[in-house]
Amino acid sequence: MMQGVGRNRKDDGRRKGGLKVHMLTDIHSDSAKFVKISEAKSHDKNFLQDHVLPHGSMIVFDKAYNHYFQFVQWTKEEVNFVCRLKDNAVYELHDVIFEQELPKNQAGVLKEEHIHLKYAAEKRAKKDKTLCLRKVTYRDEKGRIYWFITNNWEITGEEVSLMYRYRWTIELVFKKLKQNFQLHFFYSESENGIKTQIWVTLIEHLLLTVLKRLSKSEKAFSIIAALVRIHFISHLCLYWVIENGGRSYNKRARSRNKVPDDVQLLLFD
Repeated sequence: MMQGVGRNRKDDGRRKGGLKVHMLTDIHSDSAKFVKISEAKSHDKNFLQDHVLPHGSMIVFDKAYNHYFQFVQWTKEEVNFVCRLKDNAVYELHDVIFEQELPKNQAGVLKEEHIHLKYAAEKRAKKDKTLCLRKVTYRDEKGRIYWFITNNWEITGEEVSLMYRYRWTIELVFKKLKQNFQLHFFYSESENGIKTQIWVTLIEHLLLTVLKRLSKSEKAFSIIAALVRIHFISHLCLYWVIENGGRSYNKRARSRNKVPDDVQLLLFD
């Protein structure tokens, strides 16, 4: 069983079990490249230590995954990242690179700064080390302010904000998984059964994504998933089902209440 989270119940009942599914997706393929299933009590930042990224890659994630020591390792390995700065983050301002004032209704970069963040190289280290990062202050169309941090000094501030917007693609992947596959409840209460159901769902999503790309269909992913689910045990080619199947139907040329002329002749004869 997954280790429970929350407080112990007074009636000696079972604690609520919880799990987390961390996923690394490729923005070009719209599918998972790395998946880790962990207990709910584990911190999100531990997920960053479980995979090796190639040199020159760009990774984008939310502020819950902030891990300063991991940022240092990526900088040494020439791996770029973009994420949001935590609200309670403590840093030192080294230099203001760029600053401008924009009208209230205009979106854009307001400020770019060179900041220093303190981190501990070891748990028992007496002296903290310094991490140099670039902070970008951005305001969107609705007037909301965002603070981004990155170790890339070559891309523009607008590109930093645009890359973070691409992070929303992983939310769309989770939306597909929840809407088109059976993840509303688990058939088993064991750890192995829960993980098996999640892995089977991810494999199904990958196969349907490949099928959609190979068929070059413009149908929505939900329609393709429904067609495959209906005709899975039929002796039909899935490519033919995707190309010729659909929810639409040909409208009748005549009204439903009006009887055709040939039927009227048969009735009167």
